Amino acid sequence: MHADLSPVIAATAQWLTRAFPASGGALARALCEAQARQAVTVAARLRYPTAMDAALLGMAGPGGSARLDWVTGADTAGDTDTHAWRTWVDEVLASWAACLLTDPELAALAVAALADGGPGTGTPVGFRRLLAPDDGDRRAAVLLRHPDLLAPVAALHHSQLLDLLKPGHTLIA
Repeated sequence: MHADLSPVIAATAQWLTRAFPASGGALARALCEAQARQAVTVAARLRYPTAMDAALLGMAGPGGSARLDWVTGADTAGDTDTHAWRTWVDEVLASWAACLLTDPELAALAVAALADGGPGTGTPVGFRRLLAPDDGDRRAAVLLRHPDLLAPVAALHHSQLLDLLKPGHTLIA
């Protein structure tokens, strides 16, 4: 993964965990964030597969969270101290991550698309919490993985993700 994507991944995962917070204490928050970060990382690697793609993102910027906030009904009026991080949120990555978090088959297909040798066998260790969440992961991220709650966000760019994952489609631009 390109280091240039780290701020976008972090901000987008933070937006997801603020919009769909963990249920429980510090451990639940950590588990929820790990799942969000894994989903956003897969989405980022699919959307920006080359160093050139990452560089173009750095020049153009990710777009921010305004539309996502509007779609989810988030009230960010009093969020002036953390406004800057919201400019690093990538709407497409948030939408694709929402798709991956709510559809295990799509998540497996997306991770397999990243594998160099075609579809991988088993669960890649780096994406275990996304692909094979245990009961603790599910309890911690009950809102983050709820299909009805994430539907408005997932619907924004769901068709683009499906098109990208069609057989025979290459990830290199």
